Amino acid sequence: MLTIKVLGSGCANCKRVEQIANKVVDEMALEAEVIKVTDYAGIMAYNLLSTPGLVVNEKVVCSGRIPTQAELTTWLVDALETT
Repeated sequence: MLTIKVLGSGCANCKRVEQIANKVVDEMALEAEVIKVTDYAGIMAYNLLSTPGLVVNEKVVCSGRIPTQAELTTWLVDALETT
């Protein structure tokens, strides 16, 4: 099972990243958990310089922007291959 974390305060961009993550997980029919991390300490644990951030299986794959669905699909496929 994949663990996907959306890091951010809950702004519109962070919510958009969460929507994209849920959509890709549904479309790929993956066994994955999408977790929203909004507390400052939790976000800083990943040493992000800007939000939103996206973490797949504890690896930061994106920060400071909204990834495309294609990018997220690629990252999830890569994560599945390494598990």
